[in-house]
Amino acid sequence: MKKVMLKTTLGLAVTLASSQIFASGFALNEQSVSGMGTGFAGRSSSADDASTVFGNPAGMSRLNGQQVTGGIAVIDASTDIKDAQGKYPGTNKGDMVPFTGVPMGFYTNKLNDQWAVGFGVYAPFGLVTDYEGGFQGRAFGKKSEVKVITLQPTVSYAFNDKVSVGFGPTINRISGALESDLTVLNPAFGDTNVKVKGTDTALGFNIGVLVQATDTTRIGLTYHSKVSYKLEGHTNVTAGANTPASLMKSNRYDASLSIDTPESYDLSVTQDLSDAWKVYAGSTWTRWSRLKDITINNDGVSPAASGAVGSQLFGSIKEEQNWHDTWAYAIGTSYQLNKQWVLRTGLTWDQSPTNNENRSPRIPTGDRTVFSLGAGYAVNENLAIDVAYSYLKEESVKVNDSNALNSYSAKYENSANGFAVGATYKF
Repeated sequence: MKKVMLKTTLGLAVTLASSQIFASGFALNEQSVSGMGTGFAGRSSSADDASTVFGNPAGMSRLNGQQVTGGIAVIDASTDIKDAQGKYPGTNKGDMVPFTGVPMGFYTNKLNDQWAVGFGVYAPFGLVTDYEGGFQGRAFGKKSEVKVITLQPTVSYAFNDKVSVGFGPTINRISGALESDLTVLNPAFGDTNVKVKGTDTALGFNIGVLVQATDTTRIGLTYHSKVSYKLEGHTNVTAGANTPASLMKSNRYDASLSIDTPESYDLSVTQDLSDAWKVYAGSTWTRWSRLKDITINNDGVSPAASGAVGSQLFGSIKEEQNWHDTWAYAIGTSYQLNKQWVLRTGLTWDQSPTNNENRSPRIPTGDRTVFSLGAGYAVNENLAIDVAYSYLKEESVKVNDSNALNSYSAKYENSANGFAVGATYKF
C-alpha cells in the first residue's frame, strides 16, 4: 500500500527519468546543438562554440573574442504499450510525452591569452509526461512535469597553448508538479486524485581540463558535481466522490523530499584527420547508485485528518530504487564541406540505471541507442547557424507494479525524434 503513494507524491527524482530524454536516468543532453549533431561524442574536447561552458569550461580558452550561443531542442516521443494488465480496467494509448522544448544559452569572453569568463543558462534535467485520463496504470503515475533551470558563471585559465582548466559554480532551481488517480478499494467510490507540487534551489559545480596532446589530438575531461536537493511542497488529495470519509479524506499536506542528483565524469577525444575532417569519441560515467531509495515525509497525516487508508498512504514512505551506475559511449565525426558548411553525424549507446524489479510507468526506460545528424552554416564571419536531428530507440522493457490497492503490468516500446536549431554570434 505504501508503494502507491511513492509513485504519486514527491518522488521527483524518479519522475525525471524518462525514455524520451536523450541521456540516462534523469539527465538531459540538450545543451548544445552542434554537440547534438555528433551524438555528443566530443562534448568535453571539441569546444566549437560557447556551449563549452557546459561541455567543458576549460574550452573557453580556445574561443576568441566574445561569443553568444543559443538554441532550442524539441522532443517528439512515441510509446507503444503492449500486453497491459491491471487490477482495474483502463486504456493504454501510450504517446504520453507532449511535444517538448529544451532551451539553452551561453556567453564567453576571452579576456587575454590566459583568462576567459563565461555564463550559461540551460536545463540539465526535465520531464513532461501526460497519460490519458483513463490510463490503466494511472495509480502509479498519470501526469508529471518537472523542470530544472541552471545558471552557471564560469572562468577558465590557460597555462599555455597546450593545457587549460575551467570552473563554474551552478545554481540549480527545480520545480515539479505530479498527478495520479488512485482506486481506493472499490471502483464505485471513484478515483482519488493526488496532485503534488515542490521546489528547491541548490548549488553544485562543473570543472574541466583540456589538453592539446598533439597538433591533431585534443583530450578533455569534465566533472559535473552532485547536487543535494530538499524539495518542499504540498500534497493535495481529493477523495473520490463516493469514498467513505472513514477510508479517505480530502486534505492538503506539507511534504518534503531530500535527494542527491549524481556526479558524472565526461571524457572525450577530438582527432583531426585532415584540415576538413574530425572524428570524436567519448564516454560518460554517472554515479546513479546514489539513488538507493526515496523517502517522502508528509506532515499532519493521521486517521482523523486522512481517513484509515489515507493515514497509511501519506505518512513517511520509503521505496527501494537500487539504481546502478551507468556508462554512455559515443562516436561522431564532422566534415568541413566548404567555407560555409560543416556536416556532422554521431552514434550513442546509453545504459539505463533502472532495474526490472523497480521499473514503473513513470520510469519505463531501458538501454537506448541514438543516431544523430547535424549541420552548421556560416552566414558570415560573425554568425553561424546550427541544426541537428536525433533518433532514439530503446530496448523493450516490462513494467510490473502492484500493491494492496492496485496493480499494473505492461510492455513498453519507446522511441523519440529530437530536433534542434541554434546560432552562434561572434563579436
